[in-house]
Amino acid sequence: MALPARQQFVYWGLAALVFLAVLWGLGAVLLPFLVGGAIAYFLDPVADRLERLGLSRVMATALIALIATLGFVVGGLLIVPMLVRQLAGLVAAAPDMTKHLLDFLNQQFPQMHQRGSVINETLQSLGEAVKARGGELAQTVLTSAMSLVNFAIFVVVVPVVAFYMLLDWDRMIARVDSWLPRDHLAEVRAIAREIDKVLSGFVRGQVSVCVIMGTFYAALLMLAGLNFGLLAGAIAGTLTFIPYVGAILGGGLAIGLALYQFWGDWLQIGIVVGIFGLGQFLEGNVITPKFVGQSIGLHPLWLIFALSAFGTLFGFVGMLVAVPVAAVIGVLARFMLMRYLKGELYLGQAGTEQDRRG
Repeated sequence: MALPARQQFVYWGLAALVFLAVLWGLGAVLLPFLVGGAIAYFLDPVADRLERLGLSRVMATALIALIATLGFVVGGLLIVPMLVRQLAGLVAAAPDMTKHLLDFLNQQFPQMHQRGSVINETLQSLGEAVKARGGELAQTVLTSAMSLVNFAIFVVVVPVVAFYMLLDWDRMIARVDSWLPRDHLAEVRAIAREIDKVLSGFVRGQVSVCVIMGTFYAALLMLAGLNFGLLAGAIAGTLTFIPYVGAILGGGLAIGLALYQFWGDWLQIGIVVGIFGLGQFLEGNVITPKFVGQSIGLHPLWLIFALSAFGTLFGFVGMLVAVPVAAVIGVLARFMLMRYLKGELYLGQAGTEQDRRG
């Protein structure tokens, strides 16, 4: 006999509260396990495909781990130091850029930037703030990212967790499936498949899009001769998963740098603008439809709200779980809406009886 709906709601509500309490109390401890689990989830289709090609699960996991290690080493030795150098260089050059901007605005709009005016004082204070705090800000960003957990432990634990979770992923899914309530097995499995569809469409697809677009922007901007092109491309690619934000911030940074570096050379400036125009076209019409799909049921506004809310409440760990939780809530909301539209509360008694006869 199935439990009453009210009692089921109490049980699932308590489970959600326990989840939030654990996330609140053990966020820093859970971080390497969450990252490792996310990596395993992302790579599970690759391991399944290697198994279909004839490799055992152990061999498939070992091959993936070897390739990932090589990629990590190459990135750590080549790309990351370049990004750090460009970030430090951009912070060092920011006061000079601000001064040039202020001089340009004073020349073009002298009536708006007279001494003592609000805009003039604001720009001057902005330049002083960047000069005084820029290096400190860059250092804070770098050190805070490392101090989320002890970096050495993080580097050791995440690959181990990812390896073993990837190795045992299918067995873990089968074990969880055996724990599902028997009276609602079909419905829970259907909801789980829908959640997996949303997550795989967004997480796996969007990570691929971010990597592709970041590589595209960084490579072309560097070929165009733009200083700090790698940094601007990395920012644009990393933020691509938030609609328009990556293009606005990365594109705005790149075009601003191009105006500063190539002022008067409109061809070079046009090339930088064209790179982002081409990137937006390819992303919207080719890359995102191929890797993410036209619709994954995760609205951009809902995603932004989830990232903001969980980031505020639980910090960086909250941002990691924001997308999965948003996907789960979205799928459950659609499921409950579907049940409501077929129920007596919406249709009324006569509508429900007619629907049953039909």
